[in-house]
Amino acid sequence: MSKNVAIIGSGFSSLSAACYLAKAGFEVDVYEKNKTVGGRARQLVRDGFTFDIGPSWYWMPDIFERFFNDFGKSTSDYYQLDKLSPAYKIFFSDDVITIGDSMDNICEEFERIEPGSSVHLRKFIAKAQENYNIAINKIVYRPGLSPFELVTKETALRVDQFFKTISGQVRKQFKNPKLIATLEFPVLFLGAKPSKTPSFYSFMNFADFGLGTWHPKGGMYKIIEGMKSLAEELGVQIHTGYPVDKIMVTNGKVEGIEVNQQNVRADFVLSGADYHHSETLLDPQYRQYSEAYWERKTFAPSSLLFYVGFDKKIKNIEHHNLFFDTDFERHAEEIYDDPKWPTEPLFYVNFPSVTDASLAPEGYETGFFLVPIAPDLEDNDELREQYFDVIIKRLEERTDQQLKNNIIFKESFCVNDFKEQYNSYKGNAYGMANTLLQTAFLRPGLKSNKVKDLYFTGQLTVPGPGVPPSLISGKLVSELISQQK
Repeated sequence: MSKNVAIIGSGFSSLSAACYLAKAGFEVDVYEKNKTVGGRARQLVRDGFTFDIGPSWYWMPDIFERFFNDFGKSTSDYYQLDKLSPAYKIFFSDDVITIGDSMDNICEEFERIEPGSSVHLRKFIAKAQENYNIAINKIVYRPGLSPFELVTKETALRVDQFFKTISGQVRKQFKNPKLIATLEFPVLFLGAKPSKTPSFYSFMNFADFGLGTWHPKGGMYKIIEGMKSLAEELGVQIHTGYPVDKIMVTNGKVEGIEVNQQNVRADFVLSGADYHHSETLLDPQYRQYSEAYWERKTFAPSSLLFYVGFDKKIKNIEHHNLFFDTDFERHAEEIYDDPKWPTEPLFYVNFPSVTDASLAPEGYETGFFLVPIAPDLEDNDELREQYFDVIIKRLEERTDQQLKNNIIFKESFCVNDFKEQYNSYKGNAYGMANTLLQTAFLRPGLKSNKVKDLYFTGQLTVPGPGVPPSLISGKLVSELISQQK
């Protein structure tokens, strides 16, 4: 008789685990508190506009392909993937850097900014590519059970890169502040300041410049829909509108979950929900980590998000746009060192309808705005409006056009929503930062050390924040569970 697994949440890591466990012969049920699957990667459709509520960058296409290949499938079986050209624009106060779709194009742009810099760039990216290959092939597909997982011939030769920082390595080779900001930007996906991120993580620069930026036609939610279809093909049962109230434990062994006032028995329970929240579903004696533990950890930022429908096409922008026209360092300090609402925020705007006409009515534009902020800040409508006014004005100034009067509607999402909709600790958006002391075995574990047959997956555990790591997290935890079958 097959053993059954109850999975809490339906984000990338949960759906990934569900697929692998079903393939391994388990009976799998997924319980999602919201009305649609996807966790933080849900979708908003309004008045002919389509928005990805959460992740909007498609990097590391090899990880997505590898996931579907594990089931004899390909990404193309579920969605169409297009490489963006250019990948993105970065707006500074006095210039705009355009990141092309090839190293030759990017080197040309670097030379325009700082003559001779392309030589350093090619060396930097070559080293980043070596790190990427080591990270993907030797490290990230390991479950974080032992420090020895990090010890390989390759990492031993690069041990200094775990103690040096991205910021230090970049600034040693590049002097122009615009190029420095451009090269430090990718590690923000890891949820920490470049000055706190090990230089080994330069592999994110290879993911950016080497592998390129992609777009699934129809939006990032197409990946979730593809994973949901795959899971159901494999026999997974998905239940939406099913908030889990308790993880049931008897004599140190998981018994199942309490959901909608009903007890659901399970041989294994796997939570892909926020890790801190998941532990609050346990009686106190079964929790691995204290409140003091979570309080000490460095969390990735939260975000102030806006979903905006415009009644015209917008000029001088690309699919992805970064506005670094204020002080990068100061904003980072106001996220990590002295948490407060940013004085002069950097921000990001995604206009997916620039390259994908299906995401907005003809002649209109879909706009997704993101301001990174510290977790657990005060959040209210007045603050949201204040910051929207700031960033829309800057967008107008930097792109030389009037836009505010062309807004049909806007919806916002911030700290309070992350807490309410995702049970997110302090309203964080990306999980726990990948600093040196929060890497691999130093992150919260995939397997409970207090409750037999209870497991965890997602951004707060191994290997870390981001969509590709979440796919990998689901695979890693499924392998641990399968060993107990």
